[in-house]
Amino acid sequence: MRATQADEIVARTPDAGAAVSPRDRLLNTANDLFYRRGIHTVGIDEVIAAAGVAKMSLYRSFPSKDELIAAYLARRSGLYWDWWDRVVARHPGDPRRQLLALTASMRKRALRVGWRGCPFTNAACEFPAPDHPARHVAEANKREMRRRFRALAKAVGARSPARLADQLTLLFEGAYASALTFGHRGPARAVVDAAAAMIDAQLAKSPVPAVRRSRSRGAR
Repeated sequence: MRATQADEIVARTPDAGAAVSPRDRLLNTANDLFYRRGIHTVGIDEVIAAAGVAKMSLYRSFPSKDELIAAYLARRSGLYWDWWDRVVARHPGDPRRQLLALTASMRKRALRVGWRGCPFTNAACEFPAPDHPARHVAEANKREMRRRFRALAKAVGARSPARLADQLTLLFEGAYASALTFGHRGPARAVVDAAAAMIDAQLAKSPVPAVRRSRSRGAR
């Protein structure tokens, strides 16, 4: 695996020569295969063979494919929040720069070669049943993203933190999807400008409505 960049979200692999447990080998393999090719298209026997473990090693760690899928997504979610926290930490006390840095970092990842979309959105599409473990993890990730956007929107002084958070959530979701269909020359390139416009619109002073201004003049 190539060296990781600070803004990328990939499975962490141990140092050369370090012992890797069968569980981690399975998770590392699932992370690669499930993300690149889609969860439904990858059979459990293929994961076992690619990981180089015995079938019993799988069932000791993950009694079913569904549990392996949920563990894969839980690991991806943890890496996602590690990425988020690293980006935010670069701009302490400056929520506007934090929001724009998150957006710029997301754009960088979405436009890179090999991007296969958001793994949580992908999983939600593959598993529409509300009681599937994969959907639980995917929905929890999205709810947490929305919550974090609300906290940053409040910190930046938005007139309506909830509205700005929802706008930014939609912006991220749209960039994730458009990068898949349009590629690196698509509209996802404009995502940082769009985020800045949304934030600045929330910070601008509300203009006095024209009707109120005209009435005020008439009363003089």
